[in-house]
Amino acid sequence: MSAEELPDLLLAVADGDRTAFARFYERTSAKLFGVVLRILPERAMAEDAMQEAYTKIWRNAAGFDARRGSPITWAATIARNVAIDLRRRERPAGRTRDEDFDFDALRDPQDVSAEQLAALRVCLDRLDADQRALVLAAYLNGESREELAERLGHPTGTIKSWLHRSLARLKGCLDG
Repeated sequence: MSAEELPDLLLAVADGDRTAFARFYERTSAKLFGVVLRILPERAMAEDAMQEAYTKIWRNAAGFDARRGSPITWAATIARNVAIDLRRRERPAGRTRDEDFDFDALRDPQDVSAEQLAALRVCLDRLDADQRALVLAAYLNGESREELAERLGHPTGTIKSWLHRSLARLKGCLDG
């Protein structure tokens, strides 16, 4: 089955087709589990997040809009948000060091080219180590501003400002 078939599977899932849902799961579960494991390194928690994510996918399949993105991106966003919510509820210690992040796991051939990923890596490397770690902790590991503030011993407003400046530098680098 090719990636081009995923939108059709989601349409069938929206109509309650369990076989289509099983096929969608088979085609996407490895990718989504990778997304969830980056945020929830404890396997049991990650499996709980996957169950909740696929429940949401089943319930919300009719909301998928191919004009806004690919099915895998839509599903990965659901899985990521579920994992972040679970992480915030449970508050386990997450990875915060940028060297722990596997950039190649980010790449979805449908959505991110190798060149785009390489550019992101170069631009992240141009940030100082603290800024890079902060961006990765917030946007890839799912730590909230409040969690970062508590962990780093700075006010939440300061964390927000640092993130804003770091993202502006990233954007300037990527646009340049």
